[in-house]
Amino acid sequence: MQGAQEFKNEIELLSRVHHKNLVGLVGFCYEQGEQLLVYEYISNGTLRENLVGKGGMHLDWRKRLQIALGSARGLAYLHELAHPPIIHRDIKSTNILLDDSLTAKVADFGLSKLLADTQKGHVSTQVKGTLGYLDPEYYMTQQLSEKSDVYSFGVVMLELITARLPIEKGTYIVREIKTAIDQYDQEYYGLRDMMDPKILNQAKNIGLRKFVQLAVDCVQDSASNRPSMNEVVKEIEIILQNDDSTRITSANYSNDFGNAANLPKHPYSDQDPIIRDISSNAYDSSGGYPYQAYIEPK
Repeated sequence: MQGAQEFKNEIELLSRVHHKNLVGLVGFCYEQGEQLLVYEYISNGTLRENLVGKGGMHLDWRKRLQIALGSARGLAYLHELAHPPIIHRDIKSTNILLDDSLTAKVADFGLSKLLADTQKGHVSTQVKGTLGYLDPEYYMTQQLSEKSDVYSFGVVMLELITARLPIEKGTYIVREIKTAIDQYDQEYYGLRDMMDPKILNQAKNIGLRKFVQLAVDCVQDSASNRPSMNEVVKEIEIILQNDDSTRITSANYSNDFGNAANLPKHPYSDQDPIIRDISSNAYDSSGGYPYQAYIEPK
C-alpha cells in the first residue's frame, strides 16, 4: 500500500550494496500492480521478537553486543563505503533481522535516501521514519544526514539493554535512561531497575557502562555531538575485545501522523501531544508491535 516508489527504491539500493550485515535481495516481481520482493531467508526473525523471547530464544548480553556490532557494521558500510552514501532512515529493532547463527542483518530499505551532495553532508527532505527512533533534529529541521541513522541506532542500543519499546505508556526510553544514570553506581550505572532481567547479572561485568555511554552519545539532540557509525563500530569492538578473558554462553534456544513541517516542536517533549496520542492508540501500529507511528511525506 506504500506505492511503487518505495518498491523501486529498495530494488535499486539492494542491487548495488552487498555486505554480510545487510539483508540480501534475491529477486522481485512487478506484474499487474502486484509487487513482490524476494529476500534471502532469515530464519530467526527480528531483533524485537527475540528481545521479548518469541520462539523460546534468549539473548545473553554478549550476544546482544555482537548483534549491536553487526548492525553497526552494516550501517557503517552504507554511510562510508557505498557511493554515494546511503542513509537508511528507518533503523529500528524490527528492521534488524537475525539469521541461523544470530548474525544481525539490517533490512527494509524502502525509505532509504542517497546522500548525493557530499559537500553539504545532508539532504533536505520531508520527514520519514518511526516515532521513538526518529532523530529530533531531523524532525524539526528536515535536514537528513548519516547522524540521523546514528540517533536511531542509539535507541536500538537502549532497547538491547532494557528490552523495552522506545515509547511505552507515555514514557520515552532516551529520557528515562538519561535521567536514571548514576555515575557512582559501579555495577549497574543507575540502570538496574530498567535493565532486562535476563541480562542483569551479566551486563554489569561486561562493558555496560561504556555501552550506555556510547548509546547516550548516539542520542544527543544535536547531530554534531553524535559519533559516526564507524566510530560506533570501533567502540563496540573495544567493549567485546575487553571481554576476551570472560567466557559467556552464546544465545540459548531454551507512519503518517501529520505534516512534519507544521510540527516544529521537539518530537519527544513532555508538552508535545504526540506521546500522549501514541499511548492512547491514536495511531496505527507499525513494525509489528503497538504504539508506533509512521511518518510519511505530504
